[in-house]
Amino acid sequence: MTKLFLYPLLLITFCIQAQDMKLPYDEIPEYPEDYGPGNIMTRMIDGLGFRYYWATEGLTEKDLDYRPSKEGRSIMETIQHIYGMSEMILNAPESKPNIRPKDFTIYSYGELRKMTLENLKGASTLVSGKQSEDFEDFEVIFQRGDKKTPFPYWNLINGMLSDCIYHTGQITLMRRISGNPINPNISIFTGTVRK
Repeated sequence: MTKLFLYPLLLITFCIQAQDMKLPYDEIPEYPEDYGPGNIMTRMIDGLGFRYYWATEGLTEKDLDYRPSKEGRSIMETIQHIYGMSEMILNAPESKPNIRPKDFTIYSYGELRKMTLENLKGASTLVSGKQSEDFEDFEVIFQRGDKKTPFPYWNLINGMLSDCIYHTGQITLMRRISGNPINPNISIFTGTVRK
């Protein structure tokens, strides 16, 4: 009798936890009302989030270990690299320093994927609706020890944001080579998954 009561309770608990674990960017959010600078940056970050979500969805151990050459990064190392840049994308609107060096090998694939998507969602929220003058106060700051080196937000656009898009494409290619291509029903153009 006790088992009959416990099984439904466990199932309900699992379902609630699964809902709490829903990650952002399985679909791209609705587009903003205007083409203001903050909204354009929001859409760029959201576009990256959607691509990254699907490039990293359902990776296996074999995929994570795959590297195109002895000198090339593995998929897991690429995911670590993207996570580090997602921290910078999140920190720039508040001009928070990015302390380096930092060890990302302590995180699992699942942790890195979740934290990266959450960083991108957070950054998207921070820049949404911002005007040109707001961006003048945003800085990408590198900190090593006591030394801080600031750069304008422009460098984040051609640097980290573009680099994350580039590396997300590499993951898509490498996982295809490794035998686990992304979901063929994804539409990058519409930001949805065809049913």
